[in-house]
Amino acid sequence: MFVARLELHQFRNYAEADVRLAPGVTIFQGANGQGKTNLVEAVEYLSRLGSHRVSTDAPLVQFGTEQAVIRAEVLAGRDDSRRLLLELEINPGRANRARINRAALPRTHDLLGALRTVVFSPEDLTVVKGDPAARRGFLDDLVISRWPRMLGVKQDYDKVVRQRNALLKSLLGTRPDAEAEFTIEIWDAQLVTLGSELLAARLDTLAELRAPAAASYAAIAPVNNQIDVSYRCGFELPDDPAELASTFAASLAERRREELARGLTLVGPHRDDLMLSIGELPARGYASHGESWSLALALRLGAFDLLRADGIEAVLILDDVFSELDATRRERLALAARQAEQVLVTAAVASDVPEQLSGARFEVQAGRITPSAGPATRPEQADVRAS
Repeated sequence: MFVARLELHQFRNYAEADVRLAPGVTIFQGANGQGKTNLVEAVEYLSRLGSHRVSTDAPLVQFGTEQAVIRAEVLAGRDDSRRLLLELEINPGRANRARINRAALPRTHDLLGALRTVVFSPEDLTVVKGDPAARRGFLDDLVISRWPRMLGVKQDYDKVVRQRNALLKSLLGTRPDAEAEFTIEIWDAQLVTLGSELLAARLDTLAELRAPAAASYAAIAPVNNQIDVSYRCGFELPDDPAELASTFAASLAERRREELARGLTLVGPHRDDLMLSIGELPARGYASHGESWSLALALRLGAFDLLRADGIEAVLILDDVFSELDATRRERLALAARQAEQVLVTAAVASDVPEQLSGARFEVQAGRITPSAGPATRPEQADVRAS
């Protein structure tokens, strides 16, 4: 799977842009703030309906306008000529709209799965060094890439948590009557049903991620190259997956009094974490800067390998990461990345990108995209419009 053409309308700093792409490596080069990351962000947003840079849609729309449009022509593969035209209208404050081959989709989320991406960016360092929410987000993104319907499950679960928390807060300082107890039990049932499904998907994905992530780390890190990734749950996980829901429900019942005292849901996937370790020590607090970068890279490359094992050929996006790595890690990352059918790279300095990732190059300056005069740019990619 690869993106053959990317068109933007009023997206970030692009009033209009039209870029032809091809399999292999494409490098967008330019100084910071010129718009190179905006191009790969558009591909990412079309893939997962989210961005690694912002949590809301408003910054994606060009200032002074009300709507942005991302359009991409996606081919199934180098030897597979099947094509899809994906379109997404971004309407801050209103519902976004999506189309496939010009046909409107009932829900924007129906676009998920038509294009898959794996994105590595400087923000990924928070997966290793940051709060549990960053690690949960990493794992959930991978779960949704594997099974797009899980986005609806997660959104429904998050909604139940918010409504259950609101009920618990309203009961602070009181003794719940029979009606309140009954309402809590209704929310508990939904929490257990949705949470158990999300938790099972996380555990299955993590079990399959562990080996490729470890292999990727060993390939990238020059020394001390053994890692482990485990799941930390708010209750003891049962040996039999069929008992997951009943164990979750029992844990909720055990902590009911504490939850009423604090006005907060204390058990569930929204409270869980991933435990990352290098050698015998936890990565958070002990890993060096280089080790943390290597681990973050290994998790993304492991995710890429897992998707490939599922039969999913994702576009690999490396957004301004080479400047943060030493020469050894740059070369090893480049060698690992070359297995992707399509790699999109952004870099401020051309020399930051290793020779192993030679490919088409575009210069990006003030929202203008110009094919590089270098020999690596393929003729079919020379058609570029931007304004």
